[in-house]
Amino acid sequence: MVERAGGRGTKVRAGDGTSAHARPRSQGAVSKTASPDKKTIALVYDFDGTLSPRPMQEYAFLPKLGIEPKEFWAECTRVSKAERADALITYMHLLYKKAKEKGVRIDRADLVAQGKKVELYPGVEAWFDQMHAYVKKRGAEAGITVKHYLVSSGLTEIIEGTKIFPHFANVFASEYWFDAYDLPFPKRVISDTGKTQFLFRINKGIEDLGLSINAHMPEDERPIPFSNFIYFGDGDTDVPSMALLKKNGGHAIAVHDPGESEAKCVELFKAGRCDFYAGADYRKGSDLFKRTCLLLDRIIADVRVREEARGLG
Repeated sequence: MVERAGGRGTKVRAGDGTSAHARPRSQGAVSKTASPDKKTIALVYDFDGTLSPRPMQEYAFLPKLGIEPKEFWAECTRVSKAERADALITYMHLLYKKAKEKGVRIDRADLVAQGKKVELYPGVEAWFDQMHAYVKKRGAEAGITVKHYLVSSGLTEIIEGTKIFPHFANVFASEYWFDAYDLPFPKRVISDTGKTQFLFRINKGIEDLGLSINAHMPEDERPIPFSNFIYFGDGDTDVPSMALLKKNGGHAIAVHDPGESEAKCVELFKAGRCDFYAGADYRKGSDLFKRTCLLLDRIIADVRVREEARGLG
């Protein structure tokens, strides 16, 4: 669905607020001589509709161009069907084509600044620290930690400007190449099925996008087992990621706007695509918070069981 189109892959260390564009980091495969402790839990999020109520382009980009969101997404659908083109590439192209037509110049810095206007669901800003605190309380003695990742079709540049960007261990999203042509050219486009590549990158510890993940890596050499993953998504575009994790022992939670129908989430739940579903209310005490903690408890228990068995080995 073009409506869920949204940005590429960037990285910050939680809390330092510096993007990978300013401070590159080299990340390769885990050494085959290393013995991954498998004590890291990965919480992986979609963005549009999951952490934020609307597609991120609707908060500043489209208003700046004076374009109604419904009209823009409808045009993207028409053009992509007529040209038999990828829907995500189509929307990324049309955004800047329309900006040029209106004489509006938008560069990378402008997009980052737009991120400040993106709205988040209730409790999202405090959520990340609360998850760290919960895992520390329940699993610190066993050395268990948690990392947050974002895998989105949205724009990396806008995501970088949001308040929550520093909380992510890595951000994989679509991105523009600003110095390539007269109009910015899509540098990276992350489709629904393409998201699964980044789950494998997290699983294998190969987060450097310049390195291939196609080489076989034995399960016991992968630093974050799929069973340590929880994926958060809001609809059909998240099905490939949910299916991959569920098939490999991981977990998923489907979320919906608290004020809208939960029908899609119920459908995903009945199809076995997710463990739970809940309204997108990230505040402490909410159904989403409690159900996430249940899954965290399960993962922490599984890690402890593996450690106990390893000690007997």
